[in-house]
Amino acid sequence: MSAPDSLIALLHGPDQPGLVARVASWIFDRGGNILHADQHRDMEAGIFFQRVEWQPSFARASGVAASTGLTPAAKAAAAIQAMADQSQGRPSDLHAAIQGFQGFAESSLGMNVRILSSADRPRVAVFVSKADHCFHDLVLRWKAGDFAGDLVAIISNHTDLGDAARAYGLPFYHIPVTGSTKAAAEAQQIKLLQELRAELVVLARYMQVLSADFLRNYGHPVINIHHSFLPAFAGGKPYHQAYARGVKLIGATAHYATADLDEGPIIHQDVGRVTHRHGVDDLVRKGRDLERLVLAQAVGWHLEGRVLVYGNKTVIFD
Repeated sequence: MSAPDSLIALLHGPDQPGLVARVASWIFDRGGNILHADQHRDMEAGIFFQRVEWQPSFARASGVAASTGLTPAAKAAAAIQAMADQSQGRPSDLHAAIQGFQGFAESSLGMNVRILSSADRPRVAVFVSKADHCFHDLVLRWKAGDFAGDLVAIISNHTDLGDAARAYGLPFYHIPVTGSTKAAAEAQQIKLLQELRAELVVLARYMQVLSADFLRNYGHPVINIHHSFLPAFAGGKPYHQAYARGVKLIGATAHYATADLDEGPIIHQDVGRVTHRHGVDDLVRKGRDLERLVLAQAVGWHLEGRVLVYGNKTVIFD
């Protein structure tokens, strides 16, 4: 038996006394059940952040009281319950619950709010080039049911991963990109994403820089993964450069893409230690492992509504 649909609200705004209590009371007064709540306060900026997930309780339709097949006593009880639900302000459905909480958060609390529903599974498009480690990892995790969303397409500037994508049962779209065709290729990508109704793009080692026009016209989040050496060891073969420099730590960074290259809000990072005994191949292998894990975690957190972006930073809720 599947669990009832729940709502997730991500709030942030000026800190003030009683915010947690007022949010909890609003949900309780309407018959809702809080499943999880987490909050954070930025002490320097005086900003309050909260993620709250709850199962709303819906008002019983008044027409139930007139349903055939009910005894007079049952009809009377149903009518009384419907009037009680209305007096308590219980929503009629998920849409009404979302509207009600949004109005409360914005008008009564003065907070910015984004609300997600567990009934919705965001549609995800994965951009790839030739490297396949992040691609395979994401697809296998999705097939295992690890993500609260659905992969709907693989889009690439090369044909290398086409057979693998189709073997997974995923549509594969090849859109070549060169310096002279970049604008036209991005326009084609945007049109495709709109047709796919993709609400998230994941750059799984997609070796092209998305333009500011692409990000603006797409209008949805884009998550990127890269090694954590930046701004050091930029360009090709970063692990070869790192080996030559004798680094003792390597890492991976997943972040939201912005018009400023590789400077968007960071979602997740991790590192691994290396020593003089590790060769270039060891660094590359460890780097691939880190990229897989960090990207998968970032995508999972995003789809679960655990990431709140403010400024160029993120709050990651438990």
